Amino acid sequence: MRWAADTVATMREGARLRLDYSAQSLWSIDRMIEGIRREGAPDAAVQQVLRGFGAYAGEVMVRQTGAEWWATGGDHWIRTPDGRLWDPIDEARRCYSGHGSLRLLCRDAVSTAPRR
Repeated sequence: MRWAADTVATMREGARLRLDYSAQSLWSIDRMIEGIRREGAPDAAVQQVLRGFGAYAGEVMVRQTGAEWWATGGDHWIRTPDGRLWDPIDEARRCYSGHGSLRLLCRDAVSTAPRR
């Protein structure tokens, strides 16, 4: 997904953070979202950033589980091989509100996915 690739490039150039599409890299994303939240940035100002972080987490989930992206009506989800739908973009928004974790979402998706 293009949003994920853009986020990787932006983090590498702007924040000097290398994102490698590993589940461990989501620790850094969760911390970055928490930092943005602590700065008190208004919701509207961070929506594109959160979409990028969510897309990156979704791409991690795709690579870890063999899932695929599903899109309908402007919404984007991850569908794991067991048929479950996951919403990493919404989870990024939940992280920003202090009630979510992209790392834990990925962990849950990986733990419920059939072994490849």
